[in-house]
Amino acid sequence: ADGMPALPDSLRVESQPYLEARGAAVLGWNPATRALLIATRFGNAAQLHEVVGPGMARHQISFEAEPVVDAAYAPVAGAPLLVSKDVGGGEFFQKYTLADGRLRLLTDGKSRNEGGTWSRDGRLVGYTSTRRNGTASDLYVVDPRDPKTDRMVAQVAENGWAIAAFAPGNRTALVVRYISVEKTEVHELDLATGKLARLTPDGAVAWSDPAYGPGGSIYVISDEGSDFARLGRLSRGGKFTVLSPEAKWDVETFKIADDGGFIAYVVNENGASKLRLLDPKSGKVRSPVLPAGVISGLEIAPWGAVAFSLDSARSPTDAWVVDPKTLKATRWTFSETGGLDPQVNREPELVTVKSFDGQDVSGLLYRPDPARFPGKRPLIFSIHGGPEGQSRPGFQGRNNLYLNELGVALFYPNVRGSTGYGKRFVGLDNGPFKREDSVRDIGAFLDRLEADPGIDRARIAEAGGSYGGYMCYASAIRYAGRFKAAQCTVAISNFVTFLENTQSYRRDLRRVEYGDERDPAQRAKLVEISPLGRIAEIKVPLFVVTGGNDPRVPPSEAAQVVAAVRKNGGTVWHLLAADEGHGYRKKANTDYNFWAVLAFWRQYLLGDAK
Repeated sequence: ADGMPALPDSLRVESQPYLEARGAAVLGWNPATRALLIATRFGNAAQLHEVVGPGMARHQISFEAEPVVDAAYAPVAGAPLLVSKDVGGGEFFQKYTLADGRLRLLTDGKSRNEGGTWSRDGRLVGYTSTRRNGTASDLYVVDPRDPKTDRMVAQVAENGWAIAAFAPGNRTALVVRYISVEKTEVHELDLATGKLARLTPDGAVAWSDPAYGPGGSIYVISDEGSDFARLGRLSRGGKFTVLSPEAKWDVETFKIADDGGFIAYVVNENGASKLRLLDPKSGKVRSPVLPAGVISGLEIAPWGAVAFSLDSARSPTDAWVVDPKTLKATRWTFSETGGLDPQVNREPELVTVKSFDGQDVSGLLYRPDPARFPGKRPLIFSIHGGPEGQSRPGFQGRNNLYLNELGVALFYPNVRGSTGYGKRFVGLDNGPFKREDSVRDIGAFLDRLEADPGIDRARIAEAGGSYGGYMCYASAIRYAGRFKAAQCTVAISNFVTFLENTQSYRRDLRRVEYGDERDPAQRAKLVEISPLGRIAEIKVPLFVVTGGNDPRVPPSEAAQVVAAVRKNGGTVWHLLAADEGHGYRKKANTDYNFWAVLAFWRQYLLGDAK
């Protein structure tokens, strides 16, 4: 904690209940016991738990100092539990098996290892590793019962590859190559020879989640022939046959029942999730009745039960299960909210405006209860990262303190480049020459919200993380005088130094989105639009938060901003967690960060340094 005051204990007392909410992230099913595998937190870091029935106790099975939030059982009983874990947020993930509370290392302990796809017979796991040269995501398979069976099955030239599914018999596997949010490829891998056969045609088309269905047919999500992603079948000749009937909004994920009787898929309708069950033979679609919210972690048990996590403004992330025959939905976990009544939380309203060029952009506005907080209210913009991301109407957790205790409104903009609104929209900010158009969208939102009778235009601040952190800096520069303060987390401050210093395994993927610093014209534009070169134009108090192990946006991006602001005589607080990466995950750190940000807003937005 650098350049900031000591935090009074009153902040902890004031916020304590809001810091104690937890959630339950669905990871899969235990085929032997029919228990649901979830990740939830009771101590300092989230760990693995199992739940054997609705409302029953969460039985902890991992006991690590670091968060353990990625694990998978094989689809058959008797196979070990596969776990992925890093150290200190560094994202150099290792693969382990877990038994009797102990982790057994499968990978080399040094490289970055991603994925963890089980074969249907539970004999093999497919994953990618950078161990050969630190950059390329080569394809590997291993029998987790015997680490000595680990072998590379295909060597690739770049990052972005992943094993998505094994065919019955384990002779072939489906592989995805991610080039950008707008362009991906699907290949079929011969596991014996390592030969990759590309299945998808060339072009700017996104393909995701390929899976084998009954008889070897291939199912996939794609925006081929559409502005939105749809569920369909992919022939080995590259023909895509659409199955999902929705004309608008993206299909986000799907899973196929083991017997092929139905496919569960999730549609993102303007940020809210809709679960559908499709009969692939008849084309009939059924929909269970669920609370409005956001769905993640979709999994189908070998016996057909459909599990997922669901959260909303008035419910933390919790595990739900749907019976595919009756469509009855049952909540399996009831995560605590620190003793607070979640039903008092505010639902968001959708705000849509026309930007500088006539493009519609939208965001979610959470207002404090006007009965408790009458008159014009302060407002905090909170800009999501990515930029391939989307702010959605989920549980606000600790941020409910601003709404329910301080009467501060919260606004989450989805500027151009956000996902969820079609591939045309997601490409509107591509490269360095369109990058500032997304910053101009913030101006359109400011115009609308400053005119809102319920908003105090003299007390508007902003926050953002990662790419949203760049937006935070850039907006503080472009809209000087309209924001009172800015809080920027793990933020890009100079696109050139960011691209040069981000981990090599992700550098080319980011060049596709932001621009290539090796090209003279693009480099000049990247320098021009980078906040660091215009840091003297930031006149408001600034709070910079970063992680010491961040592999994506290295802490040097924060350090150079802090030094430049102080050289110019500006006000900047700086918080760095040495044992965190791209965002904080440990409760001790997230709590301290929340108190520090709360103190910052009290002083510079609310005018109250209590």
